[in-house]
Amino acid sequence: MNLGYDKALYLLPFDHRHSYVKSLFKVDPPLAAEQTARVCDSKQLIYEGFLAAVEKGVPRQAGGILVDEEFGTEILRDAQRRGFVTALSTEQSGSEEFEFEYGADFAHHIESFEPTFAKALVRYNVEGDEELNRRQAGRLKQLSDHCRRSRRRFMFELLVPATEAQLQRHDGDRDAFDRDLRPTLMQEAIRQLQHVGVEPDVWKVEGMAQSGDCQRIVATARCGGRDTVGCIVLGRGADAAKVRRWLATAAAVPGFIGFAVGRTTFWDALVGWQAQTKTRSEAVEQIAARVLEWVRTFEAARLANAANALAGATP
Repeated sequence: MNLGYDKALYLLPFDHRHSYVKSLFKVDPPLAAEQTARVCDSKQLIYEGFLAAVEKGVPRQAGGILVDEEFGTEILRDAQRRGFVTALSTEQSGSEEFEFEYGADFAHHIESFEPTFAKALVRYNVEGDEELNRRQAGRLKQLSDHCRRSRRRFMFELLVPATEAQLQRHDGDRDAFDRDLRPTLMQEAIRQLQHVGVEPDVWKVEGMAQSGDCQRIVATARCGGRDTVGCIVLGRGADAAKVRRWLATAAAVPGFIGFAVGRTTFWDALVGWQAQTKTRSEAVEQIAARVLEWVRTFEAARLANAANALAGATP
């Protein structure tokens, strides 16, 4: 199987676990059986929102879900039976350092679900703790190698948390860090990880405000013959207006194939359902509407860019 994935990819990620349970249900692990059932049902509700979005027009071949084994086993099984793109999280929830959720048995857990993608969320700052980065890279190489051997796609979710020194250089302004430094750190992280043999098919990256930064990320992800490696934008729990801007910016850049927007899609709907101010069907419809909004935003920007390019090429 060749490295890369360049088809459209519109993911609804809801593999959140530790923070999800604590924030939405106000409980800490370990959970009682009835609490676990409630969490599983909430994820089923999100999945119902995804299915409703597909019924309303999300392209079936591009739509997919990212969910965890702990609370989403039946969802993963059902989505795979229906032929949707599926992504399975492999990282230990709630840990600042990338560790496998199931330790040395990670490969068995991946293969038992046969997902389209095995996904790893990693916090990696090239100006941060070098030993931490080395440890993480070693584990990620194991995952990357397994995916190549088993002909499984690999999705890498790259987060770049600012160090205190980096924030100080920007007078504590996180927006300035995001705008002026984070894209460069993302490029260097991709280079470092590629250098040690970590080879994702898709890089899931934080949104960028400038088209030039998106272009440089794609160029880095596709360097050295990696011509079909794809990039997608994650939502980071940002407000809807910011997510729309990130999607529109990325969609205009060839190599950005889609998005994975989670909390901005489902959180308000779930809070309303949990508080009993929304019915289940209302929450499902709200989630479906948001997924459709992201798809339409991305596709409109992509088509507009293609039309502009064609107009510019016309004598």
